[in-house]
Amino acid sequence: MQVSCIQLCMRKIRRGFYRNILALAGLVCGIVLQSLAQVPVSEIARRVDDRYNHMNTLRAQFTEEYQGAGMTRSETGALILKKPGKMRWEYSVPQEKLFVSDGKTAYFYVPGEQQARKTDVKKLDDLRSPLRYLLGKAKLEKELAALSLAPEQTPMTTGNWILRGVPKSMGDQVADVLLEINSQYEIVRILIHENDGSTTEFRFSNLKENVPAEDGLFGFKPPQGVEVVEDKSFAP
Repeated sequence: MQVSCIQLCMRKIRRGFYRNILALAGLVCGIVLQSLAQVPVSEIARRVDDRYNHMNTLRAQFTEEYQGAGMTRSETGALILKKPGKMRWEYSVPQEKLFVSDGKTAYFYVPGEQQARKTDVKKLDDLRSPLRYLLGKAKLEKELAALSLAPEQTPMTTGNWILRGVPKSMGDQVADVLLEINSQYEIVRILIHENDGSTTEFRFSNLKENVPAEDGLFGFKPPQGVEVVEDKSFAP
């Protein structure tokens, strides 16, 4: 089949167009990566601290994914945080569950079961507990040892930072924690690597700050016929 001069010209133009697009994309990525690298970790941490220290409440949708011990688990639901140290995790998929804390006592309950578990927050050995400090007196560099950028990690959104550190309060259980932070200095993802090789990831969306949240949301009133038992291990 013969190809006309016009067709040849059009092919050359398209090839040139694609090369220019690829070059532009590479330039943009390079600028983004360069700008990320130029922001000191201490400045990122300070701005995150400042944002969360000016919040009273935070609502969000979350996805929690666990991998370890030969199994994978994915759950979704809604989260409410309130100063100081109050949390309410309402799991909806694939099973309804409730994890709630008033800052002193934590409860875990699965609707339909005959028992609910409780424990003192000071004894709580749970991967959700590091989130409590976000609406307490947040200071990332104090909570996470050896805080640094993790440039080898791929963010959910181009332009986000990923920080790595080791929780000082959970060093015997956790190898490190990755925090993904967006341009508004919100924490949108937390990836926890445990010492046993398992990982737990929390992703947050639809974040809403300083919305009403009554204190009653962070207490637990057992349904009729449900027994509340003390559970020191508390690993839901």
